[in-house]
Amino acid sequence: MQFNTLDDLRTAGFSGFEPVAELRATSLARVPREAGIYVVLRESMNSPEFLKTSTAGWPKDRDPSVTIKQLRKSWVPDTPVLYIGKAGGAKFKSTLRTRLSAYLRHGAGRRAAHWGGRYIWQLADSERLLFAWKATLPEEPRDVERGLILGFESGYGARPFANRVR
Repeated sequence: MQFNTLDDLRTAGFSGFEPVAELRATSLARVPREAGIYVVLRESMNSPEFLKTSTAGWPKDRDPSVTIKQLRKSWVPDTPVLYIGKAGGAKFKSTLRTRLSAYLRHGAGRRAAHWGGRYIWQLADSERLLFAWKATLPEEPRDVERGLILGFESGYGARPFANRVR
C-alpha cells in the first residue's frame, strides 16, 4: 500500500497525527498501550533543511549523526512518510506508547533503545513532525511494517527516508 497523503493514512486506519511537541507535552497520553505500527510524517513537501549534528542520544556510545550528503542521498521527495516503525508482537513486549516514548527520548538526546529512524533527528523541523499509529492485532506488527515498507519501495523506488537497512 502506498501513502501519498495524510488522508491516505487516515483511510488506512491510522490515527493520532500528533506533532512531537504535543506528544512530549501530553506524555503520549493518547498513544495506545498495544502492539502496532507507526509512521513519522512531514506535512511540508518542501526540501528539508538538515542539521550537521543530530539531536539524538548516543546509544552504546555510537554517534547518531550522518553526513548531510548521506541525508540528501536518502531523502525521498513527494511523500509525507519519513519512517515506518513497529511496536510489540509475539516476540516483543513493547507497545506503541513505550516504543514512541523511547523514540522521543532518543530524539531529545537521551539514551534510549531506539537506533532505527535516527535520520529524523537531523531534520531542522523535527519538532514539527507528526506521528500516527495503528494497532495491528491479530496481525504481527513486524509483518505489517514489512508490507508497508515494501509497498513504499515499489511506489517510490526507495525505502522511506529514515528506514535504513541495518
